[in-house]
Amino acid sequence: MIAVDVGGTFTDVVAWRDGKILTTKVSTDYTEVAGPVLEGAQLLGVEGSDVFNHASTHGLNAVITRKLPKIGFLTTEGHRDILDMGRVWRPTEAILDPHWRRSFGDASRPIVDRYLRRGIRERLTSDGSVLFELDEEQARAELEVLRRCDVTGVAICLINAYVNPVHEIRLRELVTEVLGDVPCSISSEVSPLAKEYARASTTVIDTLMKIIYTKYSARLGEGLTELGFTGQLNFADCAATLVPASRAMDLPFRIVFSGPAAGTIACAHFGDLIGETDLLCADVGGTSCDISVVTGGAPFVNTSFELEHDLVVNALANDISSIGAGGGSIVAIGQSGEILVGPDSARAQPGPACYGRGGTVPTTTDTCLMIGIIDPEGFAGGELDLDIAASERAFEGLDTDFSLAQRVRYAYEMAVNNMAEGVFNVAIKNGVDPRDYSLVAFGAAGPMLLPAVLDTVHCKQVIVPPNPGLFSAIGLLAADQVFTVNRSAYLLLSPDKAPSIDAVFTEMETQLREQVGDTTAVTFLRSMDAHLVGQSWDTPFVPVPDGVIDADAVATMVTSFHDTYESRSGNRFEAMPVEGVTFRIRAVVETSKIEFPRVPVRGADEPLLPVRTTTLRFLGDIDGGGDGAQEAHVYERSTLRAGDVLPGPTIIDEGLSTTHVGAGQQATVGEYGELIIRRK
Repeated sequence: MIAVDVGGTFTDVVAWRDGKILTTKVSTDYTEVAGPVLEGAQLLGVEGSDVFNHASTHGLNAVITRKLPKIGFLTTEGHRDILDMGRVWRPTEAILDPHWRRSFGDASRPIVDRYLRRGIRERLTSDGSVLFELDEEQARAELEVLRRCDVTGVAICLINAYVNPVHEIRLRELVTEVLGDVPCSISSEVSPLAKEYARASTTVIDTLMKIIYTKYSARLGEGLTELGFTGQLNFADCAATLVPASRAMDLPFRIVFSGPAAGTIACAHFGDLIGETDLLCADVGGTSCDISVVTGGAPFVNTSFELEHDLVVNALANDISSIGAGGGSIVAIGQSGEILVGPDSARAQPGPACYGRGGTVPTTTDTCLMIGIIDPEGFAGGELDLDIAASERAFEGLDTDFSLAQRVRYAYEMAVNNMAEGVFNVAIKNGVDPRDYSLVAFGAAGPMLLPAVLDTVHCKQVIVPPNPGLFSAIGLLAADQVFTVNRSAYLLLSPDKAPSIDAVFTEMETQLREQVGDTTAVTFLRSMDAHLVGQSWDTPFVPVPDGVIDADAVATMVTSFHDTYESRSGNRFEAMPVEGVTFRIRAVVETSKIEFPRVPVRGADEPLLPVRTTTLRFLGDIDGGGDGAQEAHVYERSTLRAGDVLPGPTIIDEGLSTTHVGAGQQATVGEYGELIIRRK
């Protein structure tokens, strides 16, 4: 099996063959994204592989940077500004800011410019009946405007179309007649759910992803075939579950956030292997720290997510919080003279000052290089020599009266504190006690920085898994293939509504069986999103029984709702009626998964010896004007054996990552080579 995670800086490639994990990294090229993917596949040998699993931030980065194709948006007349208004929410920090503007609003960087958003004369009522027929002559005139504007795709979201798609289907036919064979998404197929704005934004993202990914997918498939690949090409969705490439291109909005989600699946799979099922997962890269929670071996999944504040996508997604804290986070001086780290990043270009690519400001990577945690001659597997003198010049250039030792020490402490605060906030948001959870540190910079949060967050321990720099890609080899269908239908959960509810589930299950095809290893999981009558917000993922939905099954659904509601809110209102809003079925097809090889125990004639000793500066006492030096042993991770105990301060090097075990801590090597870091 082989998996690829296309990131903003590197394309990570992992293969599992003959019981061994093979890895490589290739620089991402956004002028030809498929090129590095195929290069990595060729390096590891894709011929003979059964599956090729793919995740990417390509579409996500296109949205963030607004390097997007020009598309049109058609909606019911009078609603063309729905994309600009959003849900009229502000982030907490902007509630009192009169200058705040939504990132995708017309006043800033709209996803679709207002002149390309056209109103169509038609109207359906909430029960799906036709109030005003579709005005085809007016619709053709609006499409002519889009044709003259050279749009390359069209998104269609009409009011109440999730109940009755008749007008959207006809409008799509008119799009083909006037504009030709351009990508066109309709909300009744993309996201047949209530709440107009989220349905509209999801449909727009789907159209954009069709344009971005369709040609890319075809190019990738052709390239893999040329390399001798004859297996199944899968794309990961926002919950890091796998979808065959052909199906993924039908609704590509589901794959826009696939890269970060794969790391959570990798943590859940590896945690189950070592008996740790309650995890805080932190993926620290160059720009951000992506944090998620696994409880009882299962990631926390949301029914929607935001690409930017209030830019909603209706897709099942692992709940991931990102903060601007990574190896490239810039060290700066605040207005009060304090040391600040992030959220701005030096990114890959120009990068940290030590990269020698033109960067002149210090970053967290420069901080760790100055301390001595990073080996200047062994960085990135020895492919990049770092310039420590450039890092020192960058720190000396800060406008502050702090000494050099103070600048580096405080920059390190602020970087660690930012990550500790992020991890703690995610734990509190999800209602978990971090003392009961292990913190999984992965990403290229995670093992270097996260062990230091032990004394702040007070989590049980820090786990550094094998190959932490490519751990998200490994997660793609631990995922199941999942097909999902959902429908919105406001139905009171009462015995007389049982036939209507059963009809919804029967229709969805029939659709899923057509998608899955002939396979016996499939499990159908039913759930619903529901609320107490009169509530605006839904309680998601309420279990629904299998089989025919009759009066008894409806009673079970009502009880399940109250149980789920109570577990989430602490309250129970059994006297109030319950209304189902969205009904969902997931078809889970189990797949072969990666197996981590065990690490042998150290023999009596094989002593544990460091490869060298190094001096870590600025971490000890610097108050007396010294440089706070600490002596630390350095080990190569490939030489460690199960059961080895490494007291801190210690540095553990491997090709694409460095682990720092601080003073007062110790690392124990587990049976699969994982590093378990605890306080002494």
